[in-house]
Amino acid sequence: MSTTRSSWQPGLPSLATGLALLRRLGSVLVTLLGLLALTFAIGRVMPVDPVLSIVGPDADRSTYEQVRAQLGLDRPLSEQFTRYLSELSQGDLGRAVLSGHPVTEDIARVFPATVELATLSIVIGTALGVPLGVWAAARRGRWADHLVRLISLIGHSTPVFWFAMMGLLVFYAWLGWAGGSGRVDLTYDGLVASRTGFLLVDATLAGEWAVLGSAVRHITLPATILALHAMAYIARMTRSFMLAQLGQEYILTARVKGLSESAVLWRHAFRNCRVQLLTIVALTYGGLLEGAVLVETVFAWPGFGQYLTSSLMLGDMNAVMGSVLLVGLLFIGLNLLSDLLYQVFDPRTRATRH
Repeated sequence: MSTTRSSWQPGLPSLATGLALLRRLGSVLVTLLGLLALTFAIGRVMPVDPVLSIVGPDADRSTYEQVRAQLGLDRPLSEQFTRYLSELSQGDLGRAVLSGHPVTEDIARVFPATVELATLSIVIGTALGVPLGVWAAARRGRWADHLVRLISLIGHSTPVFWFAMMGLLVFYAWLGWAGGSGRVDLTYDGLVASRTGFLLVDATLAGEWAVLGSAVRHITLPATILALHAMAYIARMTRSFMLAQLGQEYILTARVKGLSESAVLWRHAFRNCRVQLLTIVALTYGGLLEGAVLVETVFAWPGFGQYLTSSLMLGDMNAVMGSVLLVGLLFIGLNLLSDLLYQVFDPRTRATRH
């Protein structure tokens, strides 16, 4: 009587996973390179002249040509791009026209403000969107379902800058509940030393409770507006995922066994769609980090979005390219993170033993 040996070999799953990750990384790097090349080409044909932003419109021709040569704009486009990639490989993103500082320093200074705003927004949006989506799916076709779908439609389709302006008008100008522009009242500006770049954290570490209270008043309204947009999408996707799970046979089996509706929804149906929601939340968070431009502009929030907008207006391509690179890396990182979380939370994606 013959026996069959197990064909499982410990090294093969990890090797296959490693090769898959390398292929994925290669594809995203090619995509990122294409994005940089396209942005570089568009930047060079924009009607805005970065040289005039530096020397001013009254500069003489010789000064103009000298600065143009220093920026390398007198060279062919392919040579400019090759030079940029060479400097990029050394970690040099160039200097920003707007500030005169290295682009890396500028981004390190403004990005924490956007991270703070986007993180609070995604926490609020997820905390509200997921329960609303589950609630709507459990009451499909009833008034609660229609209400959640209406809220999702309004939140997802209404321009975020309109919400921002209406929020300022109602909660700041009329009611006086929210803070105005910026991250803190002018009275407290610069009172807390920047240790982490996150004002809420820095004020707490310094024990400056008045500054913390002012910062909370200022961040609550823009964060809530961004959270409404995120909540609408997360609620809609949660409802869709839950409806797909509630139609499965194992849900009928759980109900036949006498489990409570809460247990059926959260311990069974939601457990099987939480992995898909991880990707939705991760990509929504990336969208908030990259797409908070309009909200930051309306609220004069000194973050990454406002920095990118100002750089585009000046034709400051070093700053624009550095910002585009950061956005690309963010989405790559969030995609890879969601893939890793899939491995952790979904046993079906792990290598199995045969």
